[in-house]
Amino acid sequence: MPITSEDLPRHLASGLKPLYVVYGDALLLAVEAADSIRAAARAAGYSERETFIAEQHFKWGELRNSAQSLSLFAERKIIDLRIPSGKPGTEGGQALQDYVANLSPDILTLISLPKLDWSAQKSQWFGALERHGVMVSADDIPRNALPRWIAGRMKRQEQTADEPTLEFLADRCEGNLLAAFQEIQKLALLFPPGQLSFEQVKDAVMDVARYDIFKLSEAMLSGNAARFARILDGLRAEGTATVLVLWAVSEDIRTLGKVLQAVQRGGNLGNALRDMRVRKDRQGLIEHAAQRLKFPHIERALQQAARLDKTIKGLRQGDVWDELLQLGLRFAK
Repeated sequence: MPITSEDLPRHLASGLKPLYVVYGDALLLAVEAADSIRAAARAAGYSERETFIAEQHFKWGELRNSAQSLSLFAERKIIDLRIPSGKPGTEGGQALQDYVANLSPDILTLISLPKLDWSAQKSQWFGALERHGVMVSADDIPRNALPRWIAGRMKRQEQTADEPTLEFLADRCEGNLLAAFQEIQKLALLFPPGQLSFEQVKDAVMDVARYDIFKLSEAMLSGNAARFARILDGLRAEGTATVLVLWAVSEDIRTLGKVLQAVQRGGNLGNALRDMRVRKDRQGLIEHAAQRLKFPHIERALQQAARLDKTIKGLRQGDVWDELLQLGLRFAK
């Protein structure tokens, strides 16, 4: 069972393990987790460190050789292995399995990976890492958990804010965790410890949201009309191609429609989600949308999407951004 990057400090305080694997798509959290592990290792006497970046043509024998040798000046060593692609290949996968099967107590190994797809997480090499190491998940913070995460970070600098202020901060930093971290640090520089007012935060924080089409689709499926409209405005301001926006929302609408059809035919909702190969991180969204919407509703949305596609291609008149908004509002609660 992986631990989160937020739980890592408590784990490290109870003692170090010989293998840590940090993986996920939140760069800030991944970097912080890796830094915490290295700092704890140095404090425990791991004075030497070797770093390997496993890119194309990496010689996996170097990893084995490093684990078998310690310098004359160090009794303990950190091996810092980074696999940027998350795909070690056949040779690398076998090398990782062999390596973790013979871990040395005098070597702390830190393996850094990006967010992995379903097939990678089911691979034999990843399974070997799970059996022998501590898995640290550094996934991006979802929108509904972002205010709580911001509150936790503010608490570290002895500052607090009420719920509307935390929601305001979350709106301004959505999709850009590093920017959220920087804005929170700015609050520590501008204001003393204690409760911050909404006005203080509003005057200090810039709009640093990084909008993306997948969060737009997420807002649509959850029925959050205000969030959908806000992200859509952000995408428009950033010059995002309307054809990409339509593609993203249409894909989820089609998937939702197929799931509803399967349920109508007497199928199980969970089985329908698996059969449609809905990504694990989106299954909850599709499931909740399927529970509150009927198939005729999806049919009308798909018809509107088809008309919108013609508008984008210049085959009919209309305001594309306004019609995208109307399409998303069909799913509002």
